[in-house]
Amino acid sequence: MRCYPLVSVIILNWNGCQDTLACVKSCRKLTWPNFRIIVIDNGSTDGSEEVLRLHLPDIEIVQSGANLGFAGGNNVGIRRALEEGAEYVWLLNNDAVADPQALTMLVEALENDPQAGIAGSKIYYHDEPRKIWFAGGIWEKGRLRLRHRGAYQMDEGQFDEPCAVGSVSGCSMLVRSATIAHIGMMDERYFLYWEDTEWCARAQEHGRKILFVPASRVWHKVSSSAVVGSFSQYYYYIRNGFSFLRCYDPFRLPIFIVYNLLFCLWSAAGGAPQMLRGLVRGFLDFLRGITGKLSNPEPQ
Repeated sequence: MRCYPLVSVIILNWNGCQDTLACVKSCRKLTWPNFRIIVIDNGSTDGSEEVLRLHLPDIEIVQSGANLGFAGGNNVGIRRALEEGAEYVWLLNNDAVADPQALTMLVEALENDPQAGIAGSKIYYHDEPRKIWFAGGIWEKGRLRLRHRGAYQMDEGQFDEPCAVGSVSGCSMLVRSATIAHIGMMDERYFLYWEDTEWCARAQEHGRKILFVPASRVWHKVSSSAVVGSFSQYYYYIRNGFSFLRCYDPFRLPIFIVYNLLFCLWSAAGGAPQMLRGLVRGFLDFLRGITGKLSNPEPQ
Protein backbone atom coordinates (compact mmCIF):
# COMPACT_ATOMS: atom_id res chain seq x y z
CA MET A 1 0.00 0.00 0.00
CA ARG A 2 1.36 3.44 -0.95
CA CYS A 3 2.29 5.81 1.88
CA TYR A 4 1.29 9.40 1.11
CA PRO A 5 3.55 12.04 2.68
CA LEU A 6 1.84 14.55 4.96
CA VAL A 7 1.60 18.06 3.53
CA SER A 8 0.84 21.12 5.64
CA VAL A 9 -0.95 23.81 3.65
CA ILE A 10 -0.01 27.21 5.10
CA ILE A 11 -2.47 30.02 4.36
CA LEU A 12 -1.50 33.45 5.69
CA ASN A 13 -4.34 35.86 6.46
CA TRP A 14 -4.00 39.59 7.05
CA ASN A 15 -7.26 41.54 7.01
CA GLY A 16 -8.62 39.32 4.25
CA CYS A 17 -10.96 36.76 5.77
CA GLN A 18 -13.28 36.51 2.76
CA ASP A 19 -10.36 35.70 0.47
CA THR A 20 -9.10 33.18 3.02
CA LEU A 21 -12.48 31.47 3.24
CA ALA A 22 -12.55 31.13 -0.56
CA CYS A 23 -9.00 29.76 -0.55
CA VAL A 24 -9.83 27.16 2.11
CA LYS A 25 -12.96 26.19 0.19
CA SER A 26 -10.83 25.40 -2.87
CA CYS A 27 -8.38 23.42 -0.70
CA ARG A 28 -11.17 21.21 0.58
CA LYS A 29 -11.43 19.85 -2.98
CA LEU A 30 -7.75 18.92 -3.26
CA THR A 31 -7.15 15.38 -4.46
CA TRP A 32 -3.96 14.76 -2.46
CA PRO A 33 -5.08 12.29 0.24
CA ASN A 34 -2.90 13.43 3.14
CA PHE A 35 -2.83 17.14 3.93
CA ARG A 36 -3.62 19.46 6.79
CA ILE A 37 -4.56 23.14 6.53
CA ILE A 38 -3.05 25.68 8.92
CA VAL A 39 -4.33 29.26 8.74
CA ILE A 40 -2.07 31.90 10.25
CA ASP A 41 -3.76 35.17 11.16
CA ASN A 42 -0.98 37.71 10.82
CA GLY A 43 -2.15 40.23 13.41
CA SER A 44 -5.31 41.26 11.56
CA THR A 45 -7.12 44.38 12.77
CA ASP A 46 -10.44 43.87 10.97
CA GLY A 47 -11.88 41.03 13.04
CA SER A 48 -10.66 38.39 10.59
CA GLU A 49 -9.61 35.92 13.24
CA GLU A 50 -13.06 35.80 14.81
CA VAL A 51 -14.73 35.33 11.42
CA LEU A 52 -12.33 32.55 10.47
CA ARG A 53 -12.77 30.71 13.77
CA LEU A 54 -16.54 30.94 13.37
CA HIS A 55 -16.62 29.62 9.80
CA LEU A 56 -13.68 27.19 9.96
CA PRO A 57 -14.18 25.28 13.22
CA ASP A 58 -12.34 22.23 11.85
CA ILE A 59 -9.26 24.16 10.67
CA GLU A 60 -6.24 24.93 12.83
CA ILE A 61 -5.96 28.72 13.18
CA VAL A 62 -2.84 30.24 14.72
CA GLN A 63 -2.53 33.88 15.77
CA SER A 64 0.91 35.35 15.05
CA GLY A 65 0.40 38.20 17.52
CA ALA A 66 1.45 40.95 15.09
CA ASN A 67 1.84 41.67 11.40
CA LEU A 68 5.12 39.83 10.80
CA GLY A 69 5.07 40.26 7.03
CA PHE A 70 4.91 37.51 4.44
CA ALA A 71 8.10 35.77 5.55
CA GLY A 72 7.52 36.10 9.30
CA GLY A 73 3.89 35.08 9.17
CA ASN A 74 4.58 32.06 6.99
CA ASN A 75 7.46 31.07 9.25
CA VAL A 76 4.97 30.79 12.13
CA GLY A 77 3.03 28.26 10.05
CA ILE A 78 6.14 26.46 8.84
CA ARG A 79 7.36 25.92 12.40
CA ARG A 80 3.97 24.53 13.32
CA ALA A 81 4.00 22.22 10.30
CA LEU A 82 7.45 20.89 11.15
CA GLU A 83 6.39 20.29 14.76
CA GLU A 84 3.46 18.23 13.45
CA GLY A 85 5.74 16.08 11.29
CA ALA A 86 4.84 17.37 7.83
CA GLU A 87 7.14 16.10 5.08
CA TYR A 88 6.16 18.97 2.79
CA VAL A 89 4.98 22.52 3.36
CA TRP A 90 2.80 24.25 0.78
CA LEU A 91 2.67 28.03 0.98
CA LEU A 92 -0.54 29.18 -0.66
CA ASN A 93 -1.61 32.82 -0.81
CA ASN A 94 -4.92 33.47 0.88
CA ASP A 95 -6.03 35.46 -2.20
CA ALA A 96 -5.57 32.44 -4.44
CA VAL A 97 -7.80 29.51 -5.32
CA ALA A 98 -6.35 26.17 -6.27
CA ASP A 99 -7.29 23.59 -8.87
CA PRO A 100 -8.14 20.26 -7.18
CA GLN A 101 -5.03 18.65 -8.72
CA ALA A 102 -2.69 21.53 -7.79
CA LEU A 103 -1.15 19.97 -4.71
CA THR A 104 -0.98 16.45 -6.13
CA MET A 105 1.00 17.67 -9.14
CA LEU A 106 3.49 19.54 -6.94
CA VAL A 107 4.06 16.64 -4.56
CA GLU A 108 4.51 14.12 -7.36
CA ALA A 109 7.03 16.41 -9.08
CA LEU A 110 9.20 16.54 -5.96
CA GLU A 111 8.69 12.87 -5.18
CA ASN A 112 9.99 12.03 -8.66
CA ASP A 113 13.09 14.26 -8.43
CA PRO A 114 15.21 13.79 -5.28
CA GLN A 115 17.48 16.69 -6.30
CA ALA A 116 14.59 19.18 -6.26
CA GLY A 117 13.76 21.01 -3.06
CA ILE A 118 11.04 23.46 -4.12
CA ALA A 119 8.25 23.33 -6.70
CA GLY A 120 5.79 25.97 -7.87
CA SER A 121 2.57 26.22 -9.85
CA LYS A 122 1.45 27.88 -13.04
CA ILE A 123 -0.45 30.91 -11.75
CA TYR A 124 -3.21 32.77 -13.56
CA TYR A 125 -5.03 36.03 -12.95
CA HIS A 126 -8.17 35.27 -10.97
CA ASP A 127 -10.33 37.67 -12.98
CA GLU A 128 -8.91 36.50 -16.34
CA PRO A 129 -8.65 32.75 -15.83
CA ARG A 130 -6.62 32.03 -18.99
CA LYS A 131 -4.16 34.91 -18.63
CA ILE A 132 -0.85 33.87 -17.08
CA TRP A 133 0.55 35.78 -14.12
CA PHE A 134 3.50 33.46 -13.47
CA ALA A 135 5.05 30.50 -15.29
CA GLY A 136 8.31 30.31 -13.39
CA GLY A 137 10.81 32.96 -12.37
CA ILE A 138 13.80 33.77 -14.56
CA TRP A 139 16.89 34.60 -12.55
CA GLU A 140 20.41 33.94 -13.77
CA LYS A 141 23.41 35.36 -11.95
CA GLY A 142 25.34 37.84 -14.06
CA ARG A 143 22.61 38.26 -16.70
CA LEU A 144 19.91 40.88 -17.07
CA ARG A 145 17.08 38.51 -16.33
CA LEU A 146 14.87 38.89 -13.32
CA ARG A 147 11.24 38.54 -14.25
CA HIS A 148 8.13 36.41 -14.44
CA ARG A 149 8.08 34.01 -17.36
CA GLY A 150 4.87 34.23 -19.38
CA ALA A 151 3.48 37.31 -17.61
CA TYR A 152 0.33 38.75 -19.23
CA GLN A 153 0.25 36.06 -21.93
CA MET A 154 -2.85 34.05 -22.70
CA ASP A 155 -2.26 30.36 -22.03
CA GLU A 156 -1.99 28.57 -25.36
CA GLY A 157 0.07 25.69 -23.99
CA GLN A 158 3.39 27.49 -24.52
CA PHE A 159 4.45 26.82 -20.91
CA ASP A 160 3.14 23.29 -20.48
CA GLU A 161 6.51 21.60 -20.06
CA PRO A 162 7.76 21.08 -16.50
CA CYS A 163 11.28 22.44 -16.08
CA ALA A 164 13.87 23.76 -13.67
CA VAL A 165 13.64 27.54 -13.16
CA GLY A 166 15.43 30.26 -11.23
CA SER A 167 12.60 30.75 -8.75
CA VAL A 168 8.92 30.10 -8.09
CA SER A 169 6.37 32.37 -6.49
CA GLY A 170 5.46 32.22 -2.81
CA CYS A 171 1.86 32.46 -3.99
CA SER A 172 2.05 28.67 -4.52
CA MET A 173 5.29 27.08 -3.38
CA LEU A 174 5.79 23.52 -2.15
CA VAL A 175 8.95 22.94 -0.11
CA ARG A 176 10.43 19.74 1.29
CA SER A 177 10.74 19.83 5.06
CA ALA A 178 14.22 18.32 4.61
CA THR A 179 15.16 21.30 2.44
CA ILE A 180 13.96 23.73 5.11
CA ALA A 181 16.02 21.88 7.70
CA HIS A 182 19.05 22.29 5.45
CA ILE A 183 18.72 25.90 4.24
CA GLY A 184 16.72 27.49 7.06
CA MET A 185 13.46 29.42 7.19
CA MET A 186 12.34 32.34 5.04
CA ASP A 187 14.36 35.53 5.66
CA GLU A 188 12.18 37.78 7.80
CA ARG A 189 14.30 40.85 7.08
CA TYR A 190 12.52 41.13 3.72
CA PHE A 191 9.05 41.48 5.33
CA LEU A 192 7.31 41.76 1.93
CA TYR A 193 8.57 40.96 -1.61
CA TRP A 194 11.68 39.08 -2.73
CA GLU A 195 11.60 36.66 0.20
CA ASP A 196 10.43 33.82 -2.05
CA THR A 197 13.13 34.60 -4.66
CA GLU A 198 15.78 34.71 -1.95
CA TRP A 199 14.62 31.37 -0.51
CA CYS A 200 14.87 29.78 -3.96
CA ALA A 201 18.32 31.28 -4.54
CA ARG A 202 19.48 29.96 -1.18
CA ALA A 203 18.15 26.50 -1.99
CA GLN A 204 20.03 26.49 -5.29
CA GLU A 205 23.23 27.51 -3.57
CA HIS A 206 22.79 24.37 -1.46
CA GLY A 207 22.34 22.18 -4.52
CA ARG A 208 18.53 21.98 -4.66
CA LYS A 209 16.68 22.38 -7.94
CA ILE A 210 13.62 24.61 -8.29
CA LEU A 211 10.83 23.13 -10.41
CA PHE A 212 8.04 24.76 -12.36
CA VAL A 213 5.07 22.38 -12.51
CA PRO A 214 2.54 23.60 -15.09
CA ALA A 215 0.00 20.87 -14.32
CA SER A 216 -0.40 22.50 -10.90
CA ARG A 217 -2.72 25.45 -11.49
CA VAL A 218 -3.66 28.33 -9.20
CA TRP A 219 -5.66 31.54 -9.76
CA HIS A 220 -4.37 34.62 -7.93
CA LYS A 221 -6.18 37.87 -7.11
CA VAL A 222 -2.77 39.64 -7.23
CA SER A 223 -1.41 42.31 -4.89
CA SER A 224 -4.02 42.35 -2.15
CA SER A 225 -1.35 42.92 0.56
CA ALA A 226 -0.09 46.19 -0.97
CA VAL A 227 -1.94 48.54 -3.29
CA VAL A 228 -0.59 48.25 -6.84
CA GLY A 229 1.64 51.23 -7.61
CA SER A 230 1.62 52.38 -3.99
CA PHE A 231 4.49 53.87 -2.01
CA SER A 232 4.77 50.80 0.21
CA GLN A 233 4.72 48.35 -2.69
CA TYR A 234 7.57 50.12 -4.44
CA TYR A 235 9.45 50.77 -1.20
CA TYR A 236 9.65 47.07 -0.34
CA TYR A 237 10.35 46.05 -3.93
CA ILE A 238 13.30 48.46 -4.19
CA ARG A 239 14.77 48.04 -0.72
CA ASN A 240 14.57 44.26 -0.81
CA GLY A 241 15.65 44.06 -4.45
CA PHE A 242 18.88 45.81 -3.57
CA SER A 243 19.35 43.50 -0.58
CA PHE A 244 18.85 40.44 -2.76
CA LEU A 245 21.21 41.58 -5.49
CA ARG A 246 23.90 42.64 -3.03
CA CYS A 247 23.87 39.10 -1.65
CA TYR A 248 23.41 37.06 -4.82
CA ASP A 249 24.34 39.19 -7.86
CA PRO A 250 26.11 42.45 -6.86
CA PHE A 251 27.33 43.27 -10.39
CA ARG A 252 23.74 43.92 -11.44
CA LEU A 253 23.08 46.59 -8.78
CA PRO A 254 23.85 49.58 -11.06
CA ILE A 255 21.54 48.25 -13.77
CA PHE A 256 18.78 47.71 -11.22
CA ILE A 257 18.89 51.28 -9.93
CA VAL A 258 19.07 52.87 -13.41
CA TYR A 259 16.15 50.81 -14.71
CA ASN A 260 13.95 51.52 -11.71
CA LEU A 261 14.85 55.20 -11.57
CA LEU A 262 13.84 55.62 -15.20
CA PHE A 263 10.63 53.70 -14.56
CA CYS A 264 9.77 55.85 -11.53
CA LEU A 265 10.52 59.09 -13.36
CA TRP A 266 8.18 57.92 -16.10
CA SER A 267 5.55 57.07 -13.47
CA ALA A 268 5.96 60.44 -11.74
CA ALA A 269 5.48 62.22 -15.05
CA GLY A 270 2.32 60.20 -15.48
CA GLY A 271 0.91 61.32 -12.14
CA ALA A 272 2.25 58.62 -9.80
CA PRO A 273 4.94 60.39 -7.72
CA GLN A 274 4.51 57.93 -4.84
CA MET A 275 6.50 55.36 -6.81
CA LEU A 276 9.47 57.72 -7.09
CA ARG A 277 9.24 58.45 -3.36
CA GLY A 278 9.14 54.71 -2.71
CA LEU A 279 12.29 54.20 -4.77
CA VAL A 280 14.17 56.99 -2.99
CA ARG A 281 13.24 55.91 0.51
CA GLY A 282 13.73 52.23 -0.30
CA PHE A 283 17.21 52.94 -1.63
CA LEU A 284 18.12 55.14 1.35
CA ASP A 285 16.87 52.54 3.83
CA PHE A 286 18.87 49.88 2.00
CA LEU A 287 21.99 52.03 2.45
CA ARG A 288 21.12 52.53 6.13
CA GLY A 289 20.74 48.79 6.63
CA ILE A 290 17.08 49.09 7.63
CA THR A 291 15.13 45.84 7.28
CA GLY A 292 11.77 44.42 8.35
CA LYS A 293 8.52 46.33 8.50
CA LEU A 294 8.40 49.88 7.17
CA SER A 295 8.01 52.39 9.99
CA ASN A 296 5.85 55.49 9.43
CA PRO A 297 4.71 54.58 5.91
CA GLU A 298 3.27 57.24 3.68
CA PRO A 299 -0.49 57.27 3.03
CA GLN A 300 -1.50 55.10 0.08
